[in-house]
Amino acid sequence: MIGKLFEAGGIVMWPLLLCSVLTIGLAVERVRFWLLLSRQQPLIREVFKLYRQNNMVGVISQVRQHADLPVMRIFLSAFELERPTPDKFRLALESEALAEIPRLRRFNNVFESIVGLGPLLGLLGTILGLIRSFRGLNIGDVGGSKTTAVTAGISEALFATACGMIVAILALLAANTFRALFEHQISKIQEYGGQLEILYRDRYEEEGERAYASTL
Repeated sequence: MIGKLFEAGGIVMWPLLLCSVLTIGLAVERVRFWLLLSRQQPLIREVFKLYRQNNMVGVISQVRQHADLPVMRIFLSAFELERPTPDKFRLALESEALAEIPRLRRFNNVFESIVGLGPLLGLLGTILGLIRSFRGLNIGDVGGSKTTAVTAGISEALFATACGMIVAILALLAANTFRALFEHQISKIQEYGGQLEILYRDRYEEEGERAYASTL
């Protein structure tokens, strides 16, 4: 059955099969990635708690232990600076956040390409199938056995278009889902980065005031 459908769809069924396998495989990888990121929030709360307690040893240990998470890598880039000013601390957070964007958007371009390519491949398969069906039709044979074969060939050729649409729909669902997760993660990175920057600025100013008071 599958062999007949592939024969009906023509040669474009093979790239469509590749696109479908690629879509499913990359979607599974992205699902695993985003499930990993779902454990960030309680860890970040623990980091903020330790930071408010001035337990920098615990903060650094916690961040390095979970450096496989994007927000932790962003925090680590700022914590590893040697007594930075608040502006340098903020720049370190922003620079590392920009470096994380490609990892968060990984494979989105592939999904978007398959969304556009799938229907075009399906349409190409249908056109090739129609050409193949009409090639054996004689004008004087209208209503004969060859006409019946052509009609059957057309219905089978349309299978390529249906397959192309299915592949494109799957890729579109994946692209939209992971784009929404990306945008949500970016907003969280900005939120957590802003909170950490405020905590660091307050601590920096307090240390400056204590240093000034000690000189009086």
